[in-house]
Amino acid sequence: MFNVTGILKRLVIGRAMRSEELRETLLPKRLALPIFASDPLSSVAYATQEILLVLTLGGLAYLHFTPWIAGAVVALMTVVVLSYRQVVHAYPSGGGSFEVASTNLGPSAGLVVAASLLVDYVMTVAVSVASGVDNIISALPGLAHQRVPMALVFVALLAAVNLRGMRESGRAFAAPTYLFIGGVLIMVITGLIRYALGDPPVAESAAYGVTPDPADAHLTGLALLMLVLRAFSSGCTALTGVEAISNGVPAFRKPKSRNAATTLAAMGGLAIAMFVGVTTLALVSKVHITDDSCRLTGLDGDCASYTQRTVIAQIAAAVFGGEHSFGFYFIQAVTALVLILAANTAFNGFPLLSSILAQHRYLPRQLHNRGDRLAFSNGIVALAIVAGLLLWGYRANVTSLIHLYILGVFTSFTLSQLGMVRHWNRELRGTADAATRRRHHTARVINAVGAVVTGLVLLVVLSTKFTEGAWLAVLAAAVLWLTMRAIRRHYDATAAELAVTDPRAELVPPSRVLAIVLVSTLHKPTLRALAYAHAIHADGLEALTVSVDPDATAELRRRWEEYGIDVPLKIVDSPYREITRPVVAYVRAVRRDSPRDIVAVFVPEYVVGHWWENLLHNQSALWLKSRLLFTPGVMVTSVPWQLTSSAHGDRPAARAPGSVRRGEPQAPPQARRR
Repeated sequence: MFNVTGILKRLVIGRAMRSEELRETLLPKRLALPIFASDPLSSVAYATQEILLVLTLGGLAYLHFTPWIAGAVVALMTVVVLSYRQVVHAYPSGGGSFEVASTNLGPSAGLVVAASLLVDYVMTVAVSVASGVDNIISALPGLAHQRVPMALVFVALLAAVNLRGMRESGRAFAAPTYLFIGGVLIMVITGLIRYALGDPPVAESAAYGVTPDPADAHLTGLALLMLVLRAFSSGCTALTGVEAISNGVPAFRKPKSRNAATTLAAMGGLAIAMFVGVTTLALVSKVHITDDSCRLTGLDGDCASYTQRTVIAQIAAAVFGGEHSFGFYFIQAVTALVLILAANTAFNGFPLLSSILAQHRYLPRQLHNRGDRLAFSNGIVALAIVAGLLLWGYRANVTSLIHLYILGVFTSFTLSQLGMVRHWNRELRGTADAATRRRHHTARVINAVGAVVTGLVLLVVLSTKFTEGAWLAVLAAAVLWLTMRAIRRHYDATAAELAVTDPRAELVPPSRVLAIVLVSTLHKPTLRALAYAHAIHADGLEALTVSVDPDATAELRRRWEEYGIDVPLKIVDSPYREITRPVVAYVRAVRRDSPRDIVAVFVPEYVVGHWWENLLHNQSALWLKSRLLFTPGVMVTSVPWQLTSSAHGDRPAARAPGSVRRGEPQAPPQARRR
């Protein structure tokens, strides 16, 4: 049978991989960097812009705060990177902030971190893709009306690539990430050389003025401080995704912790260098950008129809000689591509964290299962769906989405660093060696500084962005936190109820087994069910039918006697033409009469080969089984009859349901021996 679905699946995902091939998916540092660090590296494309957008609310006069704000962001990035290097060495199992907080601060704190990160990963996909689409529109303004469809297509493509496995996604995304890094560094160096030689680049918006927003004009005192803090919190988007490496340590080649720490340091250094360079060129070239193009003064034509280019687009045009230069199009192309691919950080972090949470029974167990390509496929699909809905709901608008962003990141930063301080306190109590104690003291100081700084930033972000939309992220994280606790309670209650306390009592056989075969008409499936029921040698066997049509029931009885079937046929009247309720009532009555007996109900069913055939068959059987399963002491057995469409010889139907996978693949024996 020609299986179109299977062929399409293999074209998109590739061949299924054996469990022992998991070793081959481990990442070298050169592939781990674009996979886990594409988000913080790409954020330099919009972090500077977000600072300028806030400062220009008060007009051009407040742009002189930009270097100080950028310096604070750089200092914060340095502290966070140093702190997370401690995490990857102390907790190499891949739990990252969740494991640190859970181990040292308790399960509730760990769940706060997990909920915050899961929400933030969704926001990472939405903001990165929306920002990438913005840069495409900066180069091709005619696509402005296709913003949402483009964003949704990019999310679907990212999900498809990640379903092929982590190593393959790394190969696909490595080149664009390195081209972006190289392109930005060349642009920064070229711009700074021009500035040093007395020929500074000039942005296309340098000649425009900015009308202050009436609410933010002539700010002093506390109001001015709040504006600066808002700009700082927006610039902190440069730190998103830093924690992804600590969650992905198991994906690195050995030595895992050292390779992860090296990759983290490389990511931090590159991100800081590019962010500082872009911010410096934005000031040198006098980029003027606002949240509303009609606040720009000096425009020719209708301000409402004017599309402002992004900050990095204006810098590229100024540095490389205009909007038609090769350098401009190259920077726009690699920026748009890497911003879209930056969502890949979330497509790796979200499934990994979801898998760990599922392993700890805080999320459905299906999220812990690996798919055909040894990726956490269910987590990838879930992330794509939620992010796609968010992009559709917010019309892929970066300015609207950015307010929901980064709150979760700093929540996890703060709690994980507090947890690390407790970790080092515990290590110091159990260590007497002087050299080891000095190292632990140094690590504790780093994490303590990180906890204080990120905690202050969390308060700033919460106070400045809460009313602008961040409350939605807080609400989503709170709902997710409650949901995960409820899931854990359910799993714990189920495990406790199913736990074996007295094996001998559980193994006591029932007094008798009474078999009931459900009959609708006398045909081959009915006879097969009767034969199977005979084979179990039950203590009692009878057939049961529901009389809806007296003539049909009389014909069934006549044929039953004609064929000489030696099984008593019980007929239950149904004046209201119901089938399910009379059967369930009869089975329960049998059970009440013999409470120590087991009632085995055999249900003949057709097995069909096409989805539309399921609409024509087995609906009564489905409802009956669903009701009988809730009846204590009743065992339900489906007796299948394969129709011609369901199979050819011994080959199963091509349209049969897919495989169910469970748990982590085990290392092959030779790997375990090593």
